[in-house]
Amino acid sequence: MMRGVSVSFGGAVGVRRPVPGTPGVRSGGRYAARTAGASATPRRPLARASSQGRRASWRVGVATPNSSVDMDVDVDTALENELKENGFRSTRRTKLVCTIGPATSGYRELEQLAQNGMNVARLNMCHGSHEWHREVIQRIRKLNQELGYSLAIMVDTEGSEVHIGDIAEPSRVDMDDRWTFTIRSLDAESVGPGPSDHPEDGAGEPGGQPEAKRPRIASVSYDGFSEDVSVGDEILVDGGMVNFRVVSLQGPDVICECIEPGILLPKANLTFRRDGVPVRARNSMLPTISAKDWLDIDFAIENEVDLIAISFVKTADTVKHLRSYLTSKCMPKQDGPGAGTRAAPGVVSKIESSDSLRNLDDIVAASDAVMVARGDLGSQIPLEDVPVVQQQITTACRRLNKPCIVASHLLRSMLEHPTPTRAEVADIADVVQQRADALMLSGESAAGLHPMKSLEVLRAVAVRTEQQQSMLGASSGGDGTEQEQISEGICSSAANLAEQLGAAAIFVYTKRGYMASLVSRCRPSCPIFAFTDTNAVRRKMNLLWGIIPFGLPLDANPEKTVERTFKLLRARDLIKEGQLVVVVSDVGPTADVIRSIQVRYVTKDGSL
Repeated sequence: MMRGVSVSFGGAVGVRRPVPGTPGVRSGGRYAARTAGASATPRRPLARASSQGRRASWRVGVATPNSSVDMDVDVDTALENELKENGFRSTRRTKLVCTIGPATSGYRELEQLAQNGMNVARLNMCHGSHEWHREVIQRIRKLNQELGYSLAIMVDTEGSEVHIGDIAEPSRVDMDDRWTFTIRSLDAESVGPGPSDHPEDGAGEPGGQPEAKRPRIASVSYDGFSEDVSVGDEILVDGGMVNFRVVSLQGPDVICECIEPGILLPKANLTFRRDGVPVRARNSMLPTISAKDWLDIDFAIENEVDLIAISFVKTADTVKHLRSYLTSKCMPKQDGPGAGTRAAPGVVSKIESSDSLRNLDDIVAASDAVMVARGDLGSQIPLEDVPVVQQQITTACRRLNKPCIVASHLLRSMLEHPTPTRAEVADIADVVQQRADALMLSGESAAGLHPMKSLEVLRAVAVRTEQQQSMLGASSGGDGTEQEQISEGICSSAANLAEQLGAAAIFVYTKRGYMASLVSRCRPSCPIFAFTDTNAVRRKMNLLWGIIPFGLPLDANPEKTVERTFKLLRARDLIKEGQLVVVVSDVGPTADVIRSIQVRYVTKDGSL
């Protein structure tokens, strides 16, 4: 056993540094590695985010008193490259979520997104068949397995919102264009011109009504649509990206005229306003999780996705009901189809209605993560309230230790244009300054003309804003149980200690990801390396701010795990000689000894 100085305070904090003059220690305090019996297995070459197909994992021989043990540690390829290219303190902390659609569903396109920093791939169940989504999931899994990425997959359910049919393609809507929204079944939904609304005008004939003025038709998902709207009502598409005014009602058909032009996307949602006030339509009484949603949820479970997002969550009861269902479906089976243990997906609650805001704390507490869906939210509350409410939601998420995703309209102009507006760039920076965990692209990456450029802009603005921002400021403990308060206190102390000592990184060893989330909440300025032996936990940590998740077998003896980690990362040149690392762990044989803080110095070969 090597000898060293160990300083502890109540068994919680220890500082270990090598002592000159002891066996295996050079003068100057650097520990010389004992190589006798160590494996000569060479380390693998650096994995690059390319089509070479090398995984970002490596194997190093680790000497133990009696033998040499080979061990793997896995880290996402793109994150490893960021660490090496930018340095620890310049590595991006804010996570990036990309919606996958026709523009990005191919293998090569998915690989480009991963190279450019995508952490979570979102699949919107409003669009596409289960077969289409299954193929995308398979491609993402192939990327993870063959190229060393650790992308998480999130399925976003449709919910009980009113939306138009899955029209063939996005369509520009100009001022005064007429559209018909109908509950009738259409043989072929089209954005092309339909029959004239005023045949006596000679539309479509020489000298008649211009084709742009001819009505176009699309189906609507809600049977009571034509009964709930009135002439003069405003219909907002995707929270106001296109606005119509109802000009007439003809049985199941609602004839509208565009009053604010824009782009109409397939499956766009619709909300109503009467005299400037949102109309609480009949569909607001429908269950949050529709019959179609349950089918999509079963699909998500079958394909072992990491996260399920639920639209228009009104109360925490919906979240609890879904969690109970997921737990029952993912319980270990002894035999038959699906035998074995399957990790239950995390539940992401989308805050996009005034009902959600009334029950915000309860919903956040019941969820695994929260999404601020600003598009729909902006159609439910006054526009000037959206920035204030966004801040309230991100603050509540951080206080309750739940990841927060800010979505909708981050780079809306890049659906068509290669350069964002300056206001969009400022908006992204504001979200980063609010310390949200993740930013999400929707139509920009799914159906836009510049999906890769959109992600590059999102990433660049996030990194630049983080570089200018002071990250210190640990959160105060919550009102949990005594054990939870102890964990929170240790993690807050670890973050503050890392700041005071100028630590290169914080290492967190965790089984469930809980301690990693607590350290993340403190927003330290150094990166957080989170080690777990569960792939599902590793992928879910992709949503946590500042977390770089590693896959690593965890030994029952925490000291062995820490020593092996240092050797592996030192061999990979991810940590350097002389750096100081703060170590936090919730892994151990008993609950009495698992919560601890240690300060370690990196030696030449990673030995302790």
